[in-house]
Amino acid sequence: MNKNLFLLTASNVFGFTAANVTVFLSGIIGAQLSSIKSLSTLPPSIYIVGIAISTIFAAKVMSIIGRRLGFVLASIASTVASLMAAYSIILGNFFIFCFACFILGAGMAFIHQYRFAAAESVEKEQAPRAISILLLAGIVSAFIGISLANYTKNFIPNYLYAGSYLTLAFLTLMPAIFLAFFKEKSETILKQDKQISTRTYFQFISEPKFLQALTAASFAYVVMAFLMTATPISMHIIHKLSLDKLGIVMQFHVLAMFLPSLITGTLIKKYGFSKMMYLGVLFYVFTIITSFLDPSFISYLLGLIFLLLSSFASLVFPMFIGEMVDASKKSIENINKIALMLFGLFTLQAIFSYFRIVLFVNVTEKFLAKLRQATYEHLIRLPMTFFNKRRIGELNSRIASDISLLQETFTTTSCLLYTSDAADE
Repeated sequence: MNKNLFLLTASNVFGFTAANVTVFLSGIIGAQLSSIKSLSTLPPSIYIVGIAISTIFAAKVMSIIGRRLGFVLASIASTVASLMAAYSIILGNFFIFCFACFILGAGMAFIHQYRFAAAESVEKEQAPRAISILLLAGIVSAFIGISLANYTKNFIPNYLYAGSYLTLAFLTLMPAIFLAFFKEKSETILKQDKQISTRTYFQFISEPKFLQALTAASFAYVVMAFLMTATPISMHIIHKLSLDKLGIVMQFHVLAMFLPSLITGTLIKKYGFSKMMYLGVLFYVFTIITSFLDPSFISYLLGLIFLLLSSFASLVFPMFIGEMVDASKKSIENINKIALMLFGLFTLQAIFSYFRIVLFVNVTEKFLAKLRQATYEHLIRLPMTFFNKRRIGELNSRIASDISLLQETFTTTSCLLYTSDAADE
């Protein structure tokens, strides 16, 4: 691997932890430090604002002082901001913590420039591969940063999460050490690599392609920013889920951000930039729609999908049996191949059936629990005249039998009906 690319990749592993830890903890800490709960999302919001504002200046600053010095100074600034965040938690000062988040966002704007430095460090034809390697390092940073932040949150007694930002200070300092050995391309070579454009800023921003990209990017960042700020507070503070579970969710979020970079380049070459942008917007629209749905509905929908897959697997089974009978007349090798395919089919069917049963049972039990609670709350509010006209045993029997019937319908009958219909077809 190219030396500069290796240094940038290693720096991204440690430097990008600032983004992961800030998204992971800043909203929770904001709720902890602020007496006004509506301001809980201000720290992660200010962090995003810091990125947006500083991105404008990051490229300009490095064109003057060079990429190496710019990266090193940004790393040191992120370290100072992390120490400031830890100190603000000890003081219990909400506004100092917000300022620290802004500086961390400014440092992240410089880290986003790593991809351009990586492209400049290799030959033009190798630039996409270099950028993909760099982006994949963000996945490693998510697991390192979030795991360490969660592990060290109680490092300083009585000051929850101060230890997390002390750990972050150490992590964000590492890029300054690595990039001290970064070797920049000479100015002459860089000018040869760049195409000179005579377009004005007004001509540039008025182009349809730019407006298209701007609209798609703005929509994407709005949705992503909302998810990043709301998810930690919703999971940990409102729904009382552990930081371990929240960490897993955030790690999968980062995984989904960077893992597609392995194939997006190929897809863009094949289908074009516009179609891939529209596909990304479609994914975000789907995310928005599902966020309004009840989790039980989503689980039941997934259960139906697994039911469809398991039913399809059962329909494929007779076809393989027929092929095995035909193959028995020709060669034993074909029989072995078909047998292996049958084994794989049974394995898939078992997996699909397992998830179908688990999802259906979980949804049903949660639904019945809510139904029992609602029924009981309704009964205790009824007037005494209602109970004078009806026997208590009759009411209990009807409620129990009706709920049992619903349970059987949701878990068994619907599956059997669907399976029988599929078999008839």
